[in-house]
Amino acid sequence: MPTAQEVFGGGLAVVTGAGAGIGAGLTRRLAGDLAMTVIAVDVDAQAAHRIADELGERVVPRVVDVRDPDAVDRLACQVEEEFGPVRLLINNAGVEQFGYLWDVPPLNWQRVVDVNISGVFHGIRAFLPGMIAAGRRSHVLSLASIGAVTSVPLQAPYIMSKHAVLAMTECLYQEIAEIGADIAVSAVLPGLVESNIFSAAGGVESGDVAAAEAQRKRMLAVREQAMSADEAAENIVAQAARGEFYIVTHPEVVHAAMSARADQLANHRAPVPHRSRFAAPEQSR
Repeated sequence: MPTAQEVFGGGLAVVTGAGAGIGAGLTRRLAGDLAMTVIAVDVDAQAAHRIADELGERVVPRVVDVRDPDAVDRLACQVEEEFGPVRLLINNAGVEQFGYLWDVPPLNWQRVVDVNISGVFHGIRAFLPGMIAAGRRSHVLSLASIGAVTSVPLQAPYIMSKHAVLAMTECLYQEIAEIGADIAVSAVLPGLVESNIFSAAGGVESGDVAAAEAQRKRMLAVREQAMSADEAAENIVAQAARGEFYIVTHPEVVHAAMSARADQLANHRAPVPHRSRFAAPEQSR
């Protein structure tokens, strides 16, 4: 099996959402350990420049909102003109949302769709033609989640978006195979990894605000058990170098979720209901 150094060492990478969480961990792994030039893309200028200052000249910060297709197109053109062909594209930028689905503000819903789904599409649409034309072995990783193979109440917009990213990536894999391009396509399904995604997540402005914030607190509490972003990045890059399609950070947990999902679908079962806080005590025991 090829090593990450053999596959990626010294090449050019583009990482969206590079300023924090898994994106920052990936940037550190690629630029620091593999001597790649990394275009660190983030909508937060301070975050983008902070990771560049941390790692030095191999990291080139770019302040881009992945929701804007024209901005992503300009980025792709600039990267090709200044640095040449991209060896590794990582569509990582993502946001969370808490609350009952009927309480979620439309603007918050649209934000999740625009960042988590359209942001991945914009990255693929902008960078893939150049990667195909280069005719060299390259890789595209899109960040889904363990949530892409399961469902969770009070986080429906996020879970929905990750199901969409997984489906998009599966379709892309088949399309690349159909044209015969030398591009490895992978879906990344992390488990719990250190990040500020829960604290920065959207909430609700009306309806059951308490339920939304209680879910946020639950997720912030389990965050203490999270894998470090650097360890997750090392696992992700190693699996990408091997050309794996489903890349996972927590194999036991993610594979169990995959098996449970497959069993649910194969046996036509509805999702296992969570205990309802609206049920009478004798009904919810």
